[in-house]
Order: sequence, then structure tokens, then C-alpha cells
Amino acid sequence: MKKTSTRLADGRELLYYDLRDDLVRDETDRRPLDPVSTASEIRRDPLLGDAVAIASHRQGRTYHPPADECPLCPSRDGRLSEIPAADYDVVVFENRFPSLAGESGRCEVVCFTPDHDASFADLTEEQAALVLEAWTDRTAELAELPQVQQVFCFENRGAEIGVTLGHPHGQIYGYPFTTPRTALMLRSLAEHRERTGGRNLFDDVVERELADGDRVVLDGEHWVAFVPYAAHWPYEVHLHPKRRVPDLRELDEGARTEFPQVYLELLRRFDRIFGPDEPPTPYIAAWHQAPFRGEGAADRAEFGLHLELFTIRRTSGKLKYLAGSESGMSVFINDVPPEAAAERLREAASK
Repeated sequence: MKKTSTRLADGRELLYYDLRDDLVRDETDRRPLDPVSTASEIRRDPLLGDAVAIASHRQGRTYHPPADECPLCPSRDGRLSEIPAADYDVVVFENRFPSLAGESGRCEVVCFTPDHDASFADLTEEQAALVLEAWTDRTAELAELPQVQQVFCFENRGAEIGVTLGHPHGQIYGYPFTTPRTALMLRSLAEHRERTGGRNLFDDVVERELADGDRVVLDGEHWVAFVPYAAHWPYEVHLHPKRRVPDLRELDEGARTEFPQVYLELLRRFDRIFGPDEPPTPYIAAWHQAPFRGEGAADRAEFGLHLELFTIRRTSGKLKYLAGSESGMSVFINDVPPEAAAERLREAASK
């Protein structure tokens, strides 16, 4: 992998991650851009104790542009985009309309491929491995920023999820706090350790799923994917490395090598679970990593890196909406038994 850092016309950082070590990047962003102006601030909810990012400048962000005006495609044929190069492998750049900025954190965009009509599942194993390298590198660099406590790499796919740019891409958030979901995991981790005389919750969850087997979807040498016992979503899979690590930086070579095979197979199964006539399955894929500083950092060695993949589609042509119980009280009601979801995902295996 070769990494090249440059700046866009408005001063934002852009990084090329290339498979070829001999590739020279000297493209210049020729757009007449004004400096980025953000109004991001973090406010604390006094009742719940969680943080909310207020980012009014995002109202003017790009929304469902036609394919020939996509800002994530390469700059070609006289059309200038966010990426000055005429081609690329993987690109990461600072978001022009960030939810978090400055002392409030950082937001980046990750473009997985120059092919506008592809998806992550269409990548080769070599390309997927490069994305993993980019996620890992960005995690390492953002962890060094004093205002960042936790790094979140994720992908939203599909208009049903709320995606406003159809080009295959993800994002990376550098939060200036420990997220509420991670705080809950850390609380459960501590309670389990106290209750079991020092046992690790993540280890015990993985061991339980492997021993039970009913909810296991894929079982590799270095990774295991399963539908969780109390899945919130109709089709939800958690992907864990079998050797527990706190974040992407700590994955060993075996896990890095096997990850593209396992993850691409999972994504392809997601696209098959509702039948061949259904449009691509909308999903969220989210990496959960330990905080680097602040709340929970003392327990980071006990945290278990994992990826959570789920879709909001509950059956053919129907979505799982977050209604009163879910949105109002955070109590999920799942219409699909986790064991049935796991069976369906096993049936959707590549032939």
C-alpha cells in the first residue's frame, strides 16, 4: 500500500491509498472553493447524560445529485469533483459538511472504489483489504488527535437508510466523547467481570455462540459471524475476531488476511436474503472500537473490537420502522427470531 497526502482547494486534507507502490500522485484540485465554514458544537442532554452534535451548516450539503455530477467520482472529462485524480483505489478526505469539526472532533469520507455503480460487495479481496488498511491507518492517526476520544468507521448503504450520495462510500467519525452505545457496553463489561469473578464479556459471548451454533452464520479460522441472541434488527450479524483486540490497529496478520473473504461473503449474503428480484439490501456496517481516552479508556484492553452489520428491511418490500417503543423508549421489538435469521443467512451462502 502507498499513502499520499494532499490538500483540496479549500484546505481540507485528502489521502490516496493505492495498491501500487510506484504510483505518483501530483493532481491539483482546480475548483474555486471558499474555505470551509462549520458551526458544529456539542451539547449535553441533562436528563439522559448523552451528547448531541448541533451542526446547522449541514442543511446545505449535497443531496441526491445525478450520477454525472457525483462529487465522489474521479475528476474526468472536464468535470471536477472532490477527488482531483482521474482514477483511484481508495480515497479518504475531510468531509465538506462535517457533523464534527475542530475541537468538536473530525469527520472523514472514505471512497471504496471509483466505480459509481458498484458496492462494497463488488470489491475484490485485494480491494477490500486495502479498505481495511485505510480504516486502520485513519484509526491510528485520529487516535493521536487530543480532541478525539473514540473512532467510528462505518458505512450506510441505500436510500432507505438515508444515504444522500449513491457512490459506494463510508465515513469515519472522530468523537470528542465516548458514545452512549459504547458506554453501555463498557458498563455491561464491568458488571460481567464483577459477577463472574473476572471473566471477559466479549470472550464469553463469542464462546457461547460458537458452542450453541444455532446463530452462527460464518465460522472462519480468525473470525466468527453470528446473529446475536437478542438481535435488535430482523437481520443483524456481529463479526468478531477470535483473538480479542480493542481496535483495528491490533489485528494480527492472519485476521487481516481472512477479513476480506469473510466480510465480502457476508455482504453478498445480505444482498440475497430477500430473493433475486429485490433491490440491493440497505444496511449499516459499523465498527465498534475501544475509546482511546476519557470515559472507558481504562478498560480498553478488555474491550472487544467487532463489526455490527444490519438491515432495516424486515421482509421483501417492507422496512422495519422505529416506532413508539423503539424511538420513544429504546425498547426494540424484533419480528424475526435470531435463529431464523441465521438460518436464512446460511442458506444464502455463495455456491
